[in-house]
Amino acid sequence: MGREYKDIADAVLKDVAEFMCAAARTAPKAKGVDNLVITILDEADKQKVIQAMEKLAAKDKSRPGMVRDAKNIKKINHIIVIAAEKSPLGLNCGFCGYPTCEELSKTNGICSYSTLNLGIALGSAVSVASKFHVDNRMMYSIGKAAMESGVLGKTVSMAIGIPLSATGKNPFFDR
Repeated sequence: MGREYKDIADAVLKDVAEFMCAAARTAPKAKGVDNLVITILDEADKQKVIQAMEKLAAKDKSRPGMVRDAKNIKKINHIIVIAAEKSPLGLNCGFCGYPTCEELSKTNGICSYSTLNLGIALGSAVSVASKFHVDNRMMYSIGKAAMESGVLGKTVSMAIGIPLSATGKNPFFDR
């Protein structure tokens, strides 16, 4: 008998995840400044993220989706996390609400251009998944938990997780 579908799907998802990371890295960025952190969670980091999601849900009852999403990703082998570091880009545009990047640096605020860079990178990544017909969903819950668990380091200001699946029904909708 030939290869089992689950083995084929796992190999395809691994490759697609890597292509998605490359697409995120090469996406256009303001001033050409690459302040993104891009990773595919290994099993140990995935477990830390799941625990952080459950902890966040217990701490804040207004986030019931955290428990749902934690349960949902337990079955997922390939999860990409794309994050932006806290580094203002030096444009002094004021879009962040502070008159200069120096002022922003003294706060926990987020550079508006970092937000834009992250969004463009996410769009580039999920477009790759779409081209390969791989089910995915951008989840703030994974990104928030990845930050809280420390798997992204301390320099990250925002993150989004993208779990991948290749099953008969997209597990990230109608949950």
